[in-house]
Amino acid sequence: MIGRVILGVSGASGAALALAAARVLRGAGVGIDLVLSPMAERTLTLEIGAGAHAELVAMSDRLHPITDLGATIASGSYPVAGMIVAPCSMRSLAAIANGLDDNLLTRAAGVQLKERRPLVLLAREAPLTLAHLRNMTAVTEMGGIIMPPVPAFYLRPQTTEEITAQIAARAVDLLRLAPAQAQAWAPPKEGNP
Repeated sequence: MIGRVILGVSGASGAALALAAARVLRGAGVGIDLVLSPMAERTLTLEIGAGAHAELVAMSDRLHPITDLGATIASGSYPVAGMIVAPCSMRSLAAIANGLDDNLLTRAAGVQLKERRPLVLLAREAPLTLAHLRNMTAVTEMGGIIMPPVPAFYLRPQTTEEITAQIAARAVDLLRLAPAQAQAWAPPKEGNP
């Protein structure tokens, strides 16, 4: 195993991003500490199906209850390489941006910022209000990375799974733990569109 990462899953739409991120992390040999909000559990079932929660937990090394502010991942002394929140709701973004460590997901994210570790938020909302934009700016100023899950259309994805896999791979690549996982852009060869 090349390290450990915290995977936070909030209740925004885009639950498939959590599963895709877990798959990429596991494929790269990275351990996963998982924390899910109650709405994340609901969204996993609504958007993917009844087995999604179990599949995500099975790919993780540890599942931490969101109410356990005494969990290992709530401390800066716990050795992790960073954290991905996939998807990141605007509620979680606001709490992180304002240092409101009111649950384990937002506390663990705040710990990454204070320890100067990578924090990647797959912020999932559209359109954005000024409050959303200000919260994104605040997190960025603190060293976090806001990565809206925008499809790489230039790769000509054929399925939703290809889109989510590429977004998840880009998020994992931002942690710089392993060789690049995302498909890289390559210009078309002469004569090919």
